[in-house]
Amino acid sequence: MRIWSDSFRDGGSIPTACAFAAIDPASRVRLSDNRNPHLAWDDVPNGTESLLLLCIDGDAPQTAGDANREDRTLAPGMPRGDFYHWVLIDIPPSVRMIAEGAASDGVTPRGKSGAALAVASLDGAHHQLRQGVNDYTGWFSADPAMAGDYYGYDGPCPPWNDLRIHHYIFRLYALDEPRLALEGRFTGPDVLAALHGHILDEAQIIASYTLNPALAPAKP
Repeated sequence: MRIWSDSFRDGGSIPTACAFAAIDPASRVRLSDNRNPHLAWDDVPNGTESLLLLCIDGDAPQTAGDANREDRTLAPGMPRGDFYHWVLIDIPPSVRMIAEGAASDGVTPRGKSGAALAVASLDGAHHQLRQGVNDYTGWFSADPAMAGDYYGYDGPCPPWNDLRIHHYIFRLYALDEPRLALEGRFTGPDVLAALHGHILDEAQIIASYTLNPALAPAKP
């Protein structure tokens, strides 16, 4: 199985348009366009009943107390963990592409609703895909202006004082069941537990992003 993006190259940088926040010389950061990237795939194995997509930042600090503080930096070697940016399940095998901006186009304070994502398959049929909550749900839980359930895609917003560039894994799974055994509100870890024993194949691409001006790639 193979996955790719027209929005960025594997091993490259996620464009600012696909991020939650961007570098701002005056205010450190500003909200960005927060568009989900284009993703497409092929070579889906025979016997696939559904596909599943996750976007995970594996470089997220496990403690956030020093994040985005003028008097602190986050060392590259500090404890890191997974931060889920997108959880999309029950994708029919006939669906082979998600267009840029189809699942997210702008930052929604308090999070986007849990409404399903509408996509078209190769035969022109339309499908409603289930989306889980991403980890901004927990990140903003103590912020009255932003707290809520963040469904679907919300892009990169690593701490601007982090000395480590963050890497974002877009991982696609082919499964042997058409509907994952999850109901109601679910998270990335819920999905990982439910897909155990049902994986036929998987593929991934990785891109990086930073809000630290000292680490940001030079503009051409």
